[in-house]
Amino acid sequence: MRILVIGGTRFMGYHLVWRLLAAGHRVTVLNRGQSPDPFSNRVARIHVDRRSDEFSLAVRQQNFDAVVDFLGYNANDAQRVVDALRDCTGHYLFISSGAAYLARAGAKVPCSQSLTEDDYPGPLSLQPTTAEDLASWRYGAGKRAAETVLMDAYATSHFPVTILRLPIVNGERDPDRRMESYLWRIIDGGPVWIPDAKTTIVRHVYYADVIRTIAELVGRTDIFGESFNLSQDEEISLNALIRLLAEAVGAPDRTEDIAPESLIQAGLIPRSVSPFSGRWASRLNPDRAKRRLGFWHRPLAQYLDSMVASLMSHPYPDPPESYQTRATEMQLGHSIL
Repeated sequence: MRILVIGGTRFMGYHLVWRLLAAGHRVTVLNRGQSPDPFSNRVARIHVDRRSDEFSLAVRQQNFDAVVDFLGYNANDAQRVVDALRDCTGHYLFISSGAAYLARAGAKVPCSQSLTEDDYPGPLSLQPTTAEDLASWRYGAGKRAAETVLMDAYATSHFPVTILRLPIVNGERDPDRRMESYLWRIIDGGPVWIPDAKTTIVRHVYYADVIRTIAELVGRTDIFGESFNLSQDEEISLNALIRLLAEAVGAPDRTEDIAPESLIQAGLIPRSVSPFSGRWASRLNPDRAKRRLGFWHRPLAQYLDSMVASLMSHPYPDPPESYQTRATEMQLGHSIL
């Protein structure tokens, strides 16, 4: 198959390209060309800004059996895709986000339950007033607007779209370095502050299981016009997740529950201290994907072991940016514990 990957130089897009090449597909990567890639002559390249007028001309010069889009964030992005690819692709897979659920009117933030695809319909919620909530809401609202354009195109002209919604994605060499930031804190022997630890429930997804699923889905005509959640099976407290990480490196459990206000009073940003503690983290139920797609996800403990082994054997030379406040976190520990 001839497959276009919009993105393709970072994390999931990068790994998907390798997976598709290994399966014998002919791959074209579309991006602005600002980041180097290691694919050499194995892929074709289209260097164009997807939000420019040149985008449509660049992609319409050739036909693709499938397109996978990691970089669509709003209605305009989606409309450009529909206009450009309407007659020159057999299947378009849009990578969306669980945040799209949380931007719906009536949705609870933080998320209080696992969400199914049936929880998606409804109007957009009112714009929040706090800076952190506003940024996350805009992201979810943008994904939601993009999905609306794509599903309208399916309804009116049978545009061959499939939507995959993802929660927080974990994996080796995650450029956001979220899981790694906890490991640095676990290993240094100080307290690992978890805001509202006992009430924060997490349900993430492992990047390799997403990539495998995308590679299996390209070209499936029976899933046009449908949306699916992809996530791990386990729902656990954030406290329990960090304990699993500590066990994986043979460290004692030093998690400490703390109110977000206490971190803020100490001059700390809760999301920097604990990246998985954000109010806008979704919890997605993958049952429909299991039934319709044959989706399966490896056990949480298995992929955590793989991530820890990778990080410990090939560590970054410098800690994540969020670790720069660690001295203040340690001082907070001396004053409270």
